Order: sequence, then C-alpha cells, then structure tokens
Amino acid sequence: MKTSLLRRTLLASASAVLLMGALLSPAQAQNKMVLRVSTPAVPDDWHAKMWTVFKDNLEKSAPGEFDVQINLNASLFKQGTEPAAMARGNLELSSISAFDIAKLVPEFSLFTAGYVIRDPEHQQKVFNGPIGTELFKTVSEKMDVTPLSTVYLGTRQVNLREVRNVRTPADLKGVKLRMPGTKEWLFLGEALGATATPLAFGEVYLGLKTGTIDGQDNPLPSVRAAKFYEVTKQIVLTSHLVDGIFIAISNKAWGAMNAAQKQKVIAAAQAASAYNNDNRLKEEGQLVEFFKQQGLQVTTPDVDAFRKSVQTTYQNSDYAKVWPKGLLERVNQTK
Repeated sequence: MKTSLLRRTLLASASAVLLMGALLSPAQAQNKMVLRVSTPAVPDDWHAKMWTVFKDNLEKSAPGEFDVQINLNASLFKQGTEPAAMARGNLELSSISAFDIAKLVPEFSLFTAGYVIRDPEHQQKVFNGPIGTELFKTVSEKMDVTPLSTVYLGTRQVNLREVRNVRTPADLKGVKLRMPGTKEWLFLGEALGATATPLAFGEVYLGLKTGTIDGQDNPLPSVRAAKFYEVTKQIVLTSHLVDGIFIAISNKAWGAMNAAQKQKVIAAAQAASAYNNDNRLKEEGQLVEFFKQQGLQVTTPDVDAFRKSVQTTYQNSDYAKVWPKGLLERVNQTK
C-alpha cells in the first residue's frame, strides 16, 4: 500500500516537472535573440570555422541571450544576395565583400583596386581606425547593415607557367594573365602590365597546361587547392590585392540589442576574425615552402614599383572619380 502510494506520488511529481518544462521551454526560447548566419563557405574553410568561434564566444559571454544558427554552403541565401536579405530584415548576419559594398557605396570601390591595402596588418589598421569608422557609418546608413569586424580573405599573387625575370609591371608585358571575367578584374590585370584574359576558374588548369594563358592570379591557398603548381613554374609575390570581407549584422537586429549585448557581439565578431586571420596567415606562410618543394621558383619583385604604377593607373581612370578626395592618401599614410 505504502509502496503503491509512493510510486503514484513520484509519478505525479515527475509529470508535473515535465509539464513545467514543456511550459517554460518556449518562453525561454523566446527570450533568446535569433541570429541567423548565411555564408557560402564550405565546412573546412577558415571562413566557415570562424562562425563557430563567434557562436562559442557569445555563448560564454552572453549565456542564454542569443541563438546563433550557422548556415554554410550558401544553403540559406545565395552568395551575393546576403546584403539585400539583411537590409530587408530576413537575415541577421553574414560576411560581405568590398565588391558587394561598392555596389551601393561607390567610394568603397577604393578597396577593390590594386595596392591600396599593403598587407593584412595594414588592412586591420585601416578598418579598425578612423577611416573604417567613417566608412562603416556610411555603409550602415546606405545599406542598413553594420560592419562589425574585418576578415582577411587572402593576398593575390601572380602564378606563371614559365619562369620570367619580373621586377616591374613592364616585365609582364605580353603575358596573357587570366583574370575573373568582370571589367573591374580585367582592369586590374591590365594595370599590372599584363594582357588580362578572362577565363572561367574551372578552365584555368587546362589553360595553363596548353598555353592558352601564360599565368593566373589567386591567393596561395587557391593555387594549391586547384593544383596550379602542377602546370606552372613560378610564383611572383606581387601581393597586388590584399582582399577582405566584413562580418556584418542587419540594422534591424542591431537596433534590437541593448548596449551590453552590442559590445558582446562586437567582441565575438572580433574573436572570429582574429581566429580566421591567424590561421589564414599561418597557412599562407607554410605554402611558400610547399611550392618550393614542388619545384616552383618563388620570387619577389619591386613591389613599390608595382604599387606606384598600379595606383597611378587607377587614379587616371574613371574608377577614381567616385573616391572621396584625399581618401587614398589617408590609406597610404596609415602605418
């Protein structure tokens, strides 16, 4: 009798606990701010892994406040459509490129030009200083998204199928250099002194092998991943474009946060960027030795000569007409 009564009491208590949990869980979930992340990055990419760092950082600094949902492989929004989705309030977080931003903030096109950013350290100093503060404010006003941190995407180098003595842009004259097939990229190839040749990325390996093109430009991790080192003999460390993307949040989500939450989200974005940047730089440093082991010559030209020539070419072009007066000089003077 006592055993039966005890069992009924325990079962009733357990049922009450389960019912209470069922009633509380939705309320607790509603208290969390949902932050959906959309990125085209594949799981093994540092740009994908950094979002886990972002999520983990927020879970530690703001437990129970945010529900970060990471969507890789462009599974939520197609690459390039994220800024519009954030502006509409349909997406909270993504990483956007300088090319994306320049479509609506023309002055940002400065950072799609060659030799504007010298190296990853310069990149961080420019965007973490007064220049970045001013430009990000403009981005927020015109695009309804707020950049939170700057992510190093990679430094593009010239990769040639035959060895050449390349010191200045004049030494690339007549070289059929594959570039992505947009006018902005082709202009950069011509500014480097080469004959810019549009070709789909998937056709570059065969183009190098057959001699349809004489070279291509990409960050070193891309050269290894696509195995271009099998059909080329030289890498020229021109470092002509230090590329970056920006972790950004929709103004709708940003405006819904209090000051403390904003600081925690900024800190998480900065931690994610630092994780990516450190690992990306480490990988690029190791690849120089890798390519040497594959038999490629790795040479460094007169980068100052390249920078001066390329910047002069841009300044005399239509591209520079939308750059705010003095901005290029301020970027160059940032140390």
